[in-house]
Amino acid sequence: MADIQWMIRGPEIATCNCSYGCPCQFNALPTYGDCRAAVAMQIEEGYFGDLRLDGLRWAAVAAWPGPIHEGHGEIQPIVDRRATPAQREALLAIMSGQNTKPGATFFQVFASMIDTVYEPRIEAIEFEVDVAQATGRFSVPGVVDAKVEPIRNPVTGAVHRAKVALADSFEFVEAQFASGTVKATAPIALDTVGKHAHLANLHLTGDGIVR
Repeated sequence: MADIQWMIRGPEIATCNCSYGCPCQFNALPTYGDCRAAVAMQIEEGYFGDLRLDGLRWAAVAAWPGPIHEGHGEIQPIVDRRATPAQREALLAIMSGQNTKPGATFFQVFASMIDTVYEPRIEAIEFEVDVAQATGRFSVPGVVDAKVEPIRNPVTGAVHRAKVALADSFEFVEAQFASGTVKATAPIALDTVGKHAHLANLHLTGDGIVR
């Protein structure tokens, strides 16, 4: 474990270009061969050493040319403009996998599979979520806009509920699976409709998930 202890707790919305369910959750290869994702989180409670992170948000857009474990990814980090300079640095440290045991969080795992990190954007991050109802949205004007809603039966239109619990993971204990629609611009472009999304209440430290 590295030098500074940290913790963040709060709801997350994650989307990608795969079919509903996301093969990554089952140790399978991505639906279309590559991975393109957008994610955001509202930190209800958090700290980085003695520095509080309560109420802040972060987001990211990322892409890999193949399965994530093959590497060569790129990421656009986005940090809440309400954060102080010290809080910005703390969030970027967490997002880049610093002060984290290898393999303990998705931040550290994904960071180790990324070649290109674009200059962090300091922006207003809009974020709304109801994890239980599998609905939400996040937006960074001019960068990314994502909306998630329940998966629906293609014949009847009825809501289809899907919840997944993982006994061993580096992101969440349990998540509501949903349908996501995402539009993002350069440097990482995304344009997906009705693809995978999940919503979860995260509780992470540098040692991994708090269960």
